[in-house]
Amino acid sequence: MTQFGAFVQTARRSLQEGDRRYSLRQVAKRIGVEPGYLSKIERGQVAPPSEAATLRLAKELDEDPDVLLALGGKVSSDLQEVIRKRPRLFAQLIRELRDAPDHAVLRLVREVRDGDW
Repeated sequence: MTQFGAFVQTARRSLQEGDRRYSLRQVAKRIGVEPGYLSKIERGQVAPPSEAATLRLAKELDEDPDVLLALGGKVSSDLQEVIRKRPRLFAQLIRELRDAPDHAVLRLVREVRDGDW
């Protein structure tokens, strides 16, 4: 089982405990995939689905889409577009932040968000 599949299965089953609408078949139908395919995803027998299907799955399971994409080894297309505009700068930034503690990254995010450019 992949980390992506295990995460999806755990999230779906947790929701299913309180709501029968989260059966594998019903979730698969709502996100537009075959139940057998979703089952294989959860068991790690196939690669994570496309970005679009992953985003639908994240919404259905009320999970953070960026987290689900990252678990699937993907980066959202909007972030890819941002990175493509300044690849060297973003690569350097990400590498510098690799070992930074969460509070330092959050401080940087807030400073950028609230900054007066």
